[in-house]
Amino acid sequence: MISIAWAPLYAHPLPANHRFPMLKYELLPEQLLREGIAPESAFFQPSSPPDEDVLRVHTPEYYHRLQAGQLTRQEERATGFPWSPALVARETTILSGTLECARRALQHGVALNIAGGTHHAFQDRGEGFCLLNDQAAAAAYLLAHPELGVRRVLIVDLDVHQGNGTARIFQQEARVFTFSMHGARNYPHRKEQSDLDLALPDGTDDAAYLGQLRATLPRLLDQHQPDFVFYLSGVDVLATDKLGHLALTPDGCRHRDEYVLGLCHAHGLPVVVCMGGGYSPRIADILDAHANTFRAAANLWG
Repeated sequence: MISIAWAPLYAHPLPANHRFPMLKYELLPEQLLREGIAPESAFFQPSSPPDEDVLRVHTPEYYHRLQAGQLTRQEERATGFPWSPALVARETTILSGTLECARRALQHGVALNIAGGTHHAFQDRGEGFCLLNDQAAAAAYLLAHPELGVRRVLIVDLDVHQGNGTARIFQQEARVFTFSMHGARNYPHRKEQSDLDLALPDGTDDAAYLGQLRATLPRLLDQHQPDFVFYLSGVDVLATDKLGHLALTPDGCRHRDEYVLGLCHAHGLPVVVCMGGGYSPRIADILDAHANTFRAAANLWG
């Protein structure tokens, strides 16, 4: 059975008309239960992580200022969220959820976080709705515990926006291979250097997108020989997405997830999946695309 990290505080209150679709964190668990994709027993609620698990990838100075509410107004604006103690609790809990997912994936093959994929968070700052980098923290945790048997990690970032923070964090870490396939003319405007970046033109459709993915991912598995995979399954690749500029259909997005997770399953690779972005005007489009990710995992791992 799949394991799913979720806590009520994932659905954090935001000012009216805020463009971030926070409601999805409240509705997605309900949809997974209603459609029978996951039973209640699949869900677990993470708690706050020890400081050391955060500080492997974030500077003590940044983490202290974030906790104490000492970000400058410019730094706060860059995150896209108004600061509050509740927001910090949310971000640390999401990070903890991805850490626990990593431990569970080692046992059961797969685990998914209802939130996470906060790939725009750097060592010393947050950006783009990302304050702490959960997948980076979880990858660093696995590598810091050699008894777990993880020596090489592959991060597959298929959110429509480049994983700039993740790329920078692991720029000098040969044990982590960062792969980002994203829109070329999209946020962030200043890209970092992943181990492999595939920048796609506006309007890329299902056939072109899936063709690139199928030509790339098996080769990365063969070359890097990872022991563990983190998958960022952002649904902002949809044609309906107001921030994405690509042109995938819901079926194309579903085939993407089935392909990535199917490869991990076929290779016996434990994988953690985090939801990443999704900004379609209709919340139902976001929820359905995310639900397909969980359905693909449940179909493979049961």
